[in-house]
Amino acid sequence: MQWLRSLLFTGFMFAWTGCYSIFFTIVCGFLPFGWRFKLANAYARAMLAALKWTCGLDYRVEGRENIVPGAHVALWKHSSSWETFAMQVIFPPQAWVLKRELMWIPFFGWALGLMRGIAIDRSAGASAVNQVVDKGLQRIRDGIWVIIFPEGTRVAAGEMRRFGVSGALLAAKAGCKVVPVAHDAGLFWPRRGLLKKPGVIRVKIGPPIEAAHREARAITAEAQAWIENAMKSGAR
Repeated sequence: MQWLRSLLFTGFMFAWTGCYSIFFTIVCGFLPFGWRFKLANAYARAMLAALKWTCGLDYRVEGRENIVPGAHVALWKHSSSWETFAMQVIFPPQAWVLKRELMWIPFFGWALGLMRGIAIDRSAGASAVNQVVDKGLQRIRDGIWVIIFPEGTRVAAGEMRRFGVSGALLAAKAGCKVVPVAHDAGLFWPRRGLLKKPGVIRVKIGPPIEAAHREARAITAEAQAWIENAMKSGAR
């Protein structure tokens, strides 16, 4: 039965994303960013509601008080597709660092562009980091959070990869904060496979890390240590 529920949700996800991307691309080119984000937020809320209804998979958030006023950098653990929806609901207006290949998908990629996503070539090394910093500074000056998956790709539940420094470098140059986010979504919605398990995903938002006048590697190490400890102690 859970396989059928998962299949139903997956069908809804592709259909909803496709239709909404077309609508979003046509309508949102004429709207300011704040309204675009509200529509993206509505899309993500519908996705999470459908996931709860079909698969019995819900979530709860700890540490919302750590989403401090202003625009900052959030470093999210990346182990599933779930967090790509959840972050739009949990955090304020935001731009995402993403691989440039996503921007080439008709309508879906164009919709990402309207959300001021920062598309990078992950094989470009230092130039990709510079692009995150340069464009990220523009977003933060405009009052938009920048959300980064510091491991660069989805990592299986229980595993960790070395974090990239682009988020910390951006925050240091912007003089803003880094907010680490851990969760256990990969246990319920694995990075590969169709099955979504019922349960409650636990999201932990960590205390803001001061980045101004600090070295990027030290900031990154602090954020990674917090996420690793959170994963071990509660985000299962």
